[in-house]
This record gives sequence, structure tokens and C-alpha cells, in this order.
Amino acid sequence: MRPKTLDDLVGQEHLTGTGSILRSAIERGKIPSMILWGPPGTGKTTIANIIAHTLSVPFIQLSAISAGVKDVRESIAQAQLQSGTILFIDEIHRFNKGQQDALLGAVEKGIITLIGATTENPSFEVNSALLSRCQVYVLKPLGEDDLIKLLHQALEKDEELKNKNIELKETEALLRLSGGDARKLLNLFEIVIDALSETEQFIILDEKVMAIAQQRIALYDKSGEQHYDIISAFIKSMRGSDPNGAIYWLARMIEGGEDVKFIARRMVIFASEDISNANPNALLLANACFDAVNKIGYPEARIILAQCASYLASSHKSNASYMAIEEALEMVRRQGDLPVPLHIRNAPTSLMKRMGYGKNYKYAHSFENNFTEQEFLPDEIKGTAFYEPGKNPREEELRRYLKSLWKEKYGY
Repeated sequence: MRPKTLDDLVGQEHLTGTGSILRSAIERGKIPSMILWGPPGTGKTTIANIIAHTLSVPFIQLSAISAGVKDVRESIAQAQLQSGTILFIDEIHRFNKGQQDALLGAVEKGIITLIGATTENPSFEVNSALLSRCQVYVLKPLGEDDLIKLLHQALEKDEELKNKNIELKETEALLRLSGGDARKLLNLFEIVIDALSETEQFIILDEKVMAIAQQRIALYDKSGEQHYDIISAFIKSMRGSDPNGAIYWLARMIEGGEDVKFIARRMVIFASEDISNANPNALLLANACFDAVNKIGYPEARIILAQCASYLASSHKSNASYMAIEEALEMVRRQGDLPVPLHIRNAPTSLMKRMGYGKNYKYAHSFENNFTEQEFLPDEIKGTAFYEPGKNPREEELRRYLKSLWKEKYGY
């Protein structure tokens, strides 16, 4: 079912639709080295294959999970004998600095056109020198319409399925369990059809899909994407203040050889998104954990990860800062670029001072308790409270302090 042309590809119209930047490059027959960044099952490998097929150029594929510097050098040597070779590296974020550096010269000299695929932010995971030589294309999660279209394509094109009288009556369970991952969706669909073959009643109902998926969970995860389900379970266990659940899912990731940086990075994000000012020490510990496991590595890193995970799970929780920035961003998108009030503008020149920049600004440290009330928001949204302290001991303390300063202005 893997598409062979851009017209067959489902989703990613912003990259591959008519007139899009990537499609235009492919049609010109000259593509840059690139990093395809997006969730699993959204078409990264498919796009790489389509590019090679469309341009009719040699195509070498490596997986960063199993390949090393030796494989990279052999691929480059092969590419020197075949002009226009595309080297596709899946999970490129798993390459270390030395492995990534081995690609630099070949990319710069045009010996290879590199296409790297990653589920991780390339700004963090790809060397800046290599990243500067590549165009980054961001793939979006597949929407409900895209996934349903894939199911119908499978029914129409798959040699086995089109000979069966299959009625796709309900799709919610298939879509929910696949989580926007086309590969998981088609794998699950195959498993459901195989199970229904025993009864020869090919009516797809949500209840049947759920029952079959639960019975055959090992097969359902045969594509190796269980990784994303387990990190989700890990985060949700910490959010739910269950250190036992967090430690169990951590153990599953460790036993599976998960990258320590992947786990630690998720805990740094969690410390700010889900704990925040309810316990500011959480971010400090999570950041220290990230630094420590990078220095230590397995097997000792498991102890550091367990300490941090159990601490985060056991901490008071608050998403107040997360909600505050989301609300403020929405306000910015809705209201546009509102002017900065004159009294808090910077006034580095005499002209700006004559124009009123900085006039009547009150320097907080010149007042009792280092505070005096003044307006810091544009007139159009003055009095808007974005940050609402959470209901936990630490933020209740912050609430009382803010209320003592601002009285009733922000409703604290």
C-alpha cells in the first residue's frame, strides 16, 4: 500500500500538493538535502521513496538504529560510483556526533543527497553543521479524513481485501487506536480482517475492533511504534501522581533500549508543563537528570532516571503556566501586534524621550516592598489575567502575594 507517486500520497499537501515547495523542487529534478521531521506513520519514508522513484536516481537506505560509521562510509563510497545518489537515513536523530560528522563532507560536495527522517526536533538532535546544509520539512499528523481515505484505498487496491465483501461500518476505534499513524492503522486493519476471516463476516464495528486489538496487542505493535504508546503511559502516570506506574513504564523503556536523552527530555518538559510553580525544584531536578544521564549512560543512568521520575510523579501538580502562555498566544493571534504602552517603552535616544517613550515609568525598586501599581499591558487588553495560580500550597502562596500587590485588579 506504500504510494509510488506524489498524487497517491495521502496527507502532507502543504509539502507535496500542487505548487508546494517540495513538489516544485521534485518537478524541477533538483532537490536539496533535507530532514523530514514529523510523527511516526505520516509518510517520511514514503516521501523519500517517491522522490527517488520520480527522479530515477540510485537510492540507499540506512536505519540509524542499526547502522554505524562504517555503513555510512560504505554508502558514500557506493554513491561516488553512482551520480545523483540519495542516501536515506531513518531515525537520523539516533546517530551520534561522530556518525553525523561522517556525512558532512559528502553532503557538502554533492556526492550524496541526504534525506534524514526523524520524529525528534532536529534543532536538538542533528548537529548544527549538518543541519545548516539541509532543508527541514515538517510533516503534520494525518487527520481523520486522511486516515479514512487510507482505509478506502486499502479496500480498493489491496489484492486480498478487494476480493472480500468488507463493510466499513464504523471507524472510530480504528482511528483512535492508530493515533494518526498510517502504518499502525493499516497493520491494525489487517489484523482485524484476519480475525474476521475466521467468521467470514466482514462488518467493521468499533466493538469488534477493540476486542480484536486487545486480544492481539503484540501483533498490533509489530511495526515497533509501541515506543510512543509507552512514553504516553509514562507521562500520564507521572501526571496522575502514580510513581509506581511511572517506574514500571520507565522500566519498559529501559529494557527496550530506549535513548536516555529521549526519556530525560520528556521529563524536563513535564516538569514545566505539569508541575511548574507548584514545585519549581522539579524543573531543576529534571534538568540535572538530563545532564547526568548524558554523562553517565546505561546501565547506571537507570538509577538517575528512576529518582527523577518518582520525584516528579510524587510532586504537587499545576499546569497554570502552560495554560497562561497558551491563552496569551491565543490573545496575540486574535488581537495582533498591539502597541507597547509608552511608559514602558525603551528610550535610548533623546528623540524617543521627547516622544514620550519611558515617560512616567515607575522604577519598582524605588518603592516600598519593590512594588508600585502600574499598567504593563496594552490598553486594549488591560486587566486581563493570563496566569491563574493553581490550587496547591506553593501557588496558593503566590496567589496571596499577588493579591496583596494587585488587590482586585486581576481577580486573585
